[in-house]
Amino acid sequence: MKLPYQYSDLEPFIDAKTVEIHYSKHHQTYVNKLNEALAGTDYAQRDLADLLKNVESLPENLKTPVINNGGQVYNHNLYWESMSPNSKAQPEGILAEKINQKWGSFDNFKSEFSNLGATQFGSGWVWLSVDQNKELVLEKTSNADSPIMHAKTPIMTMDVWEHAYYLKYQNLRPDYIKAFWSVVNWSEIESKFLQAVA
Repeated sequence: MKLPYQYSDLEPFIDAKTVEIHYSKHHQTYVNKLNEALAGTDYAQRDLADLLKNVESLPENLKTPVINNGGQVYNHNLYWESMSPNSKAQPEGILAEKINQKWGSFDNFKSEFSNLGATQFGSGWVWLSVDQNKELVLEKTSNADSPIMHAKTPIMTMDVWEHAYYLKYQNLRPDYIKAFWSVVNWSEIESKFLQAVA
């Protein structure tokens, strides 16, 4: 996907150099490896989300590269869309109501999401997803795993791999997590929520 903003647009919260390296090197490498793995197969033209939803039905030689590289391409796409230089402080409308119903308040939700990120051992992701009952769920996953591989619809994610924050925040992941809330793209997340429950 094309990055929906300039490398520097998330400054000072996410620095331009990190966004540039993360997007043009890490993310691009996963795209290249996925394309390489699928080249010459019937799966090369399939929608990525569809491949991940049905990953267990793939041939054995494609499962691991699709999970690892396809998962990372999908996760990164959602991560870039989860952020914006024009961030609102918190969600509005039906999504805000649902968050308040589920977690008691936006602050409680934010605290639980942040805690999942801070306590993720090693590399991984934090997710806000919609499950099969159209209920909101929070969870964390390791490496390239994603709720889309487990019958859920992710609508927001935060990357907690070290390459997402190490240049600016070094080993202080909680500082990166705190900064992330200043660039959350609630308009996009609200839109994804409405699509998921429609």
